[in-house]
Amino acid sequence: MSLSVSSPSRGITTVTLSTPERRNALSADLVKALAEALADLGEDGDTRAVLLTHTGTTFCSGADLKAPPDPAAFVALLRQLVALPKPVVARVDGHVRAGGLGLLGACDLAAAGPASSFAFTEVHIGVAPAVISLPLLPRLDPGAASRYYLTGERFDAAEAARIGLVTVSGTDVDAALSPLLDGLRAAAPGALAETKKLLTARVLDAFDDQSDALTALSARLFGSAEAREGMTAFLERRERPWVL
Repeated sequence: MSLSVSSPSRGITTVTLSTPERRNALSADLVKALAEALADLGEDGDTRAVLLTHTGTTFCSGADLKAPPDPAAFVALLRQLVALPKPVVARVDGHVRAGGLGLLGACDLAAAGPASSFAFTEVHIGVAPAVISLPLLPRLDPGAASRYYLTGERFDAAEAARIGLVTVSGTDVDAALSPLLDGLRAAAPGALAETKKLLTARVLDAFDDQSDALTALSARLFGSAEAREGMTAFLERRERPWVL
């Protein structure tokens, strides 16, 4: 199974990405399974909020280069997370890369622990963070977005909190997460849904206006000679030819 779904615990239903041997990479199967789970939870009266977490040392490494999802399906998943009538909270205590950052950015709240690290690695393999920008750019500090998009540098949980990628960070991820979940449990379900609509309206407008263009851009870049060379070098664990 690419993911597991718990029974609600005081209104919080946990969805766990559970293919650690593949670094929880976004395969076609994982994207499909997550979309189906979210559709069910959006209608579940016992679920106040969804907690998205992971097994292993990686939250999500980005697209599965061996079994990638259809780009339109991935965009639809990101939009589904943003539009879900329940808050989605990410619990991260591992590595997050590339498309995994889009998954994280589509969540409403996020807590990151000391084992977390983050990097927009797209430029290193010959592509760009295209569709993931839809949920990410509205939340990221502009200067930090420029730096980390362009350089692909790795940064830690404290920096992720500083630039707006995650809500809180701490030496104990569950301690950092606890007040967020307590606040959601104390909130009225209808009020939560309407408040989320207020917060996500502009992001959903961006999806409606820009999804097609950014999906086309992503497809063009992934089909380019640079990307083919970059992905081959990555899979073969060798240096890319453009590294100076």
